[in-house]
Amino acid sequence: MSGYDVVICGAGIAGVAAADALTACGASLLLVDEHPPLSLTSNASSECYRNWWPGRDGAMVALMNRSIDLIEALARATNNAIALNRRGYLYVTTDPERVAVLRQAGKEAAALGAGPLRIHASPDTYTPPIAHGFDGQPDGADLILDRATLRQFFPFLADTAAAALHARRCGWLSAQQLGMTLLERARSRGAHFLRARIEAVEVAGGRVAAVRIDGQRIATGAFVNAAGPFLRQAGRMVGVDLPVFSERHLKVAFEDHLEIIPRDAPLLICADPHILPWTDEERTMLADEPEAQMLLGTLPAGAHCRPEGSAGSAWVIALWAYDAAPVEEVFPLPPSPYFFDVTLRGLMRIIPALEAYVHRPPRPSIDGGYYTKTRENRPLVGPVGPRGSWVMGAFSGYGIMAACGAAEILATHMSGAALPAYAMAFHPARYDDPVYRAHLESWGDTGQL
Repeated sequence: MSGYDVVICGAGIAGVAAADALTACGASLLLVDEHPPLSLTSNASSECYRNWWPGRDGAMVALMNRSIDLIEALARATNNAIALNRRGYLYVTTDPERVAVLRQAGKEAAALGAGPLRIHASPDTYTPPIAHGFDGQPDGADLILDRATLRQFFPFLADTAAAALHARRCGWLSAQQLGMTLLERARSRGAHFLRARIEAVEVAGGRVAAVRIDGQRIATGAFVNAAGPFLRQAGRMVGVDLPVFSERHLKVAFEDHLEIIPRDAPLLICADPHILPWTDEERTMLADEPEAQMLLGTLPAGAHCRPEGSAGSAWVIALWAYDAAPVEEVFPLPPSPYFFDVTLRGLMRIIPALEAYVHRPPRPSIDGGYYTKTRENRPLVGPVGPRGSWVMGAFSGYGIMAACGAAEILATHMSGAALPAYAMAFHPARYDDPVYRAHLESWGDTGQL
């Protein structure tokens, strides 16, 4: 281990994707992590992907479109060993006044490059998704305004469902298979993985010269910070205070033994803010706990779930970032005793049959991780700090879907080749622009789910 062209800090999905892209360019590379590859935040992923992103420009949509292109190419090359599907994301509202919000979201996404908006007022114009695979499926989105269409294709939804917006270039995959495929490809080109902690980065003459691991000096001309939830700590090793913070996000898995969620369902998302239907006794109990009192008010839209596993599985995973706030990164994650109950009740608004599990709950399995993010929820990909220092991170829960496209940007930066136009939207130096900083004050929807 006398020296490498590149040393990457972090072997989550960002690090292994960077290793794959950089070794494809011929770099000798060392990937370093205290943990086994793909075993921390990447291991707790919901494994979903989408090109459905709001924003002031189409940069996020362009990045996701390119990243999905690369993921689909890998799926084709491996006979879909990564189990990629394109079932879509189904945003459901029960509030007739919010139908206009879904319509506007579809128009804006189309303008940003996510694909056309199709509006349906009868069942014969809507094409349902296929359960497996991804070829031959539409992009863009379908806005279903007809309740007969909703009942025909999604009979488990609430009778009060007023409309649904089906974003189509979306779905999920096996994150572990994707990550291990990228890692093995990098290893086949000579990349090495070392389970250890990078103690320091040596800078000489204004550029990266080496890293220190277990007291050993390893020469390198390039240090890539792909440290996930530890992005900020790793940045300090090169004298950089990255503009990121972390939120704790949880995921619950439970056995749907009543078969409420069909095994071929898309990702199902409640698009309505609402107050949860607690009983009087439950409201009194929650009111007595300061940390739980916020659960009595109006909670944000975004509770979502999907079937998990093969056709014979009964598992469902569900998520809801109803209490997202900046926190310190602590492992293992602190307990969240109400998460399953809250998320289940949030989903009941669009899937009322889930109420059966409120009365006789299955045993949940809860895990999660930290979404490390920038203020506007766009990643950091590019040079930062001394020469030879790079960052690829701040993928706030969307690392699985964005890593391949972001790694391509990183490799292009490092090779000096021409960058795609959207790459500059993720350059760390964007915060040096006072006009950009002013935009942050009124950024609006960041696309966080």
